[in-house]
Amino acid sequence: MTTVAILPTRDASGEKSYRAISGDKHSIGKTAGQALDALTAQLGEIEFSAILVIQSFRPDV
Repeated sequence: MTTVAILPTRDASGEKSYRAISGDKHSIGKTAGQALDALTAQLGEIEFSAILVIQSFRPDV
């Protein structure tokens, strides 16, 4: 199973972007989806069975 982490980041100008990381490969996109798409293109042909975990580190309203 391939594990992918997607983390929010900010560039030098303060603009928010996302970094997707899996092993020694990584990609950056303006959205989490763009970062994931760019990373999966690097991973090549692998079989995916997906589990999506979204963790928010903000308190409940």
